This record gives sequence, structure tokens and C-alpha cells, in this order.
Amino acid sequence: MSDRDDLDFESPVEIPIDGILDLHTFAPREIKDLIDDYIGVCLQAGLSDIRIIHGKGKGILRDRVYSILKRHPLVEHFTQAPPEAGGWGAVSVKLKTPSPSQ
Repeated sequence: MSDRDDLDFESPVEIPIDGILDLHTFAPREIKDLIDDYIGVCLQAGLSDIRIIHGKGKGILRDRVYSILKRHPLVEHFTQAPPEAGGWGAVSVKLKTPSPSQ
């Protein structure tokens, strides 16, 4: 029995809600739901400026993230992160802040 046998791969992964989401450890099939959920909890935590780290690679994951963000109703706008925040390996996202009546 190896140490890996003791690991529970079905347990949810706890992600800190600090406005930075690093996608490196997630499977591509998890990305859309993960981004949706993360945006929701960031807004609940009062965070409207977030960063999503997708990595540099060939741009496949970046394109997928951009596609998700373009259609997301809670995203005001997004842009490539500045060099000190990941440059072309990350995206800076401005979320729409809910109106007081919501």
C-alpha cells in the first residue's frame, strides 16, 4: 500500500478566497464550474477585483477562460494581467458589484 492509497481524491478541494484563482491543479473539465463558483464567493466576500492564473503554455486554457469570462453575467470586464501579476499567464477580472437592492 502506498501513501497515495490513503488519499481521498473525491473530497472537495478548499480554495482560499483571496481574489486569486490558480487553475494549474484543476482538470480542464472543472474549469467552467470552478470559475462560476469562485466568482460567486468572491462577490459574497466583497472582492470585485480578481485574478485568474491560467498559465502561459500554448494558450488553450487562456482561450477557454476568456470565453467563459466573456459570457459571464457577473464580469464587468477583463484584461491580461500586468507583468508583475503574471502577464500573459493570468487575467485580471473586474466583477460587477451587486446593487444595494440585491
